[in-house]
Amino acid sequence: QVRLVESGGKSVLAGGSLTLSCAASGFDYTRGIVGWFRQSPGNERDGVAAITDDGRSYYDDRVKGRFTISQDNAKRTWYLQMNALKPEDTAMYYCAARAQRSGSWSAVWTYELWGQGTQVTVSS
Repeated sequence: QVRLVESGGKSVLAGGSLTLSCAASGFDYTRGIVGWFRQSPGNERDGVAAITDDGRSYYDDRVKGRFTISQDNAKRTWYLQMNALKPEDTAMYYCAARAQRSGSWSAVWTYELWGQGTQVTVSS
């Protein structure tokens, strides 16, 4: 079964840190982009960060300098290290993958495979 599975979401206090993981199974990811997206109630799903198979990373301005995306190709796992968390970071976080490197990294509709999401709640 081809799938992505996120983990690591939980409730934390503002200013805290959290690392999310996204594990792939059922397919060989050799080329493309894996992205992290988030969605809070009543809002659209937005891009947070993405990384290509050759290591180029992209970030939304709201998280730049606080979040870091990384990958372990051998483990087929991607990570989102989140520091200095703010209440506005509260959302369901999803990882997604697509085979196409080119094009906007944050275009939700271009991603072919999605995980089920993991909830991050930041309280003040």
